[in-house]
Amino acid sequence: MPDVHALVNDGVIKLKKRKIEGSKATAKLTAELLRSVISQQRIPHTNQAGALIDAIKAVGEQLIAANPVELAVGNIVRRVLHIIREEDLSLTTAAIGGLSLAAASDDEDDLERDHPALSAAAIAAAARSTLRPPSLQTLIEDMPSSAAVPHASSSGGDSEEKSKSADKNSRSRKLKHNVIEAVNELLQDIATCHEQIAEQAVEHIHQNEVILTLGTSGTVIEFLCAAKEKKRSFRVFVAEGAPRYQGHILAKELVARGLQTTVITDSAVFAMISRVNMVIVGAHAVMANGGVIAPVGLNMVALAAQRHAVPFVVLAGIHKVCLHCNLVQLQSAGSFSGNRLQDYCLHN
Repeated sequence: MPDVHALVNDGVIKLKKRKIEGSKATAKLTAELLRSVISQQRIPHTNQAGALIDAIKAVGEQLIAANPVELAVGNIVRRVLHIIREEDLSLTTAAIGGLSLAAASDDEDDLERDHPALSAAAIAAAARSTLRPPSLQTLIEDMPSSAAVPHASSSGGDSEEKSKSADKNSRSRKLKHNVIEAVNELLQDIATCHEQIAEQAVEHIHQNEVILTLGTSGTVIEFLCAAKEKKRSFRVFVAEGAPRYQGHILAKELVARGLQTTVITDSAVFAMISRVNMVIVGAHAVMANGGVIAPVGLNMVALAAQRHAVPFVVLAGIHKVCLHCNLVQLQSAGSFSGNRLQDYCLHN
């Protein structure tokens, strides 16, 4: 098995040198690296989730610093941290529930003999106690050794200690297994995000409609082609997207796949928007408040669509949703500039 540090260093170099570009590719790389870190991370008997979180944070900071413009890296790191916390909470709740139910079942005979009508209520109260702090697990762990029931022999005490150690080892393995399974599901979602979004194409694109788009996006390509495969006939106008002219790349791809496509200049967008039925675009990132970070010129297209009441659809996978974004850091990275971006992201 390759060394995790070598894998992380290789991933950092790829991000720094832009050998891997695009939100989907960088999100996949990040998730695979974090999965390797989790699988090879040694977990202590106590604070297991904390050890995993610290390891993921350390690696995540390196990956984010390697290419701060690729916001998908930070999104995946935060998603994996959320997975660890959720799985740890799930295991803890299950353990507390098991202890409560075991205690209730042990005392059930005594309760039925002394207070037959209270047995069901006692069991229900024990189940409800698992939802309230302080937890039963915390009380047991904090209990002093003098309060424990004396053992019949030293061999019995040794066997109990071995049983506790085995239980902790089992829980650590289960935590890692559950987290890795969840990360695998995340990787599957990233790999199939285009197909999942494209399944909704027929609900948005109708017969003989005119679609306007800007820039180039794999999600948009698959979305439009999925509508064509469902025998929907429509026409696509592509704004060229100066100064990088990514619209030409998108137009060539759409023409190669049999779609009726026309390239227009950016200055013609406002004149064409009244003939358009819908604007469909991709995005570099989607902010928590609904704003988007997208190619140059999209703000102009959005304002034109708002003026003429044209539906405006942004296609983006879950790995592009940013709950946190440092716009000052992005501007210092050189790919985004101007206060217009910040105002648009914060107020739209």
